[in-house]
Amino acid sequence: MSLPLFPLNTVLFPDCILDLQIFEARYLDMIGRCMKQGSGFGVVCILEGAETGVAAPGYAQVGCEALITDFHQQDNGLLGIRVKGGRRFRVLGSEVQKDQLVVAQVRWLDEAAEQPLKEDDADLVALLKALAEHPMVEALDMGVEAAGQQSLANQLAYLLPFSELDKIDLLQLDDPQQRLDAIQLLLDELQGELFA
Repeated sequence: MSLPLFPLNTVLFPDCILDLQIFEARYLDMIGRCMKQGSGFGVVCILEGAETGVAAPGYAQVGCEALITDFHQQDNGLLGIRVKGGRRFRVLGSEVQKDQLVVAQVRWLDEAAEQPLKEDDADLVALLKALAEHPMVEALDMGVEAAGQQSLANQLAYLLPFSELDKIDLLQLDDPQQRLDAIQLLLDELQGELFA
């Protein structure tokens, strides 16, 4: 499966919302094609290089499909789009086109079936509810009711202030329970640093 990539300094998770400002010709063209075809593009986290200019030489080999849900012209004249995370994928190979757009061959990753929330998840559910009250999170309009463990894990991994490398590790985990356990460990580490 061929997928145009948009390397960013962020990690997108399934069913999470990301607002982007588009101004480079390669991405304006890509967005136009995606909207005509009703298809998405891939968001991968940059490990080396920059978001603008020449194609980033280093990025995560696991990413998330971005599906355009809304677009508008911003006050500054640039194109603003809102995307929703779709399926996770692994990059099998890629090439940089003349316009510096990266097009990758990807394999979709299997998603575990949504599992019901457990009693042990109560603290993480409460944390998600607290995050939902933050104005920046509220503006994303994600609807932060966790439908189950997968939904809870994706939203927390996306919204919490973990490092990009930690978020990439979380995105690679297939099992929602493993992802929630890993989030809890990262939270414990964050708390340890706060009270050290």
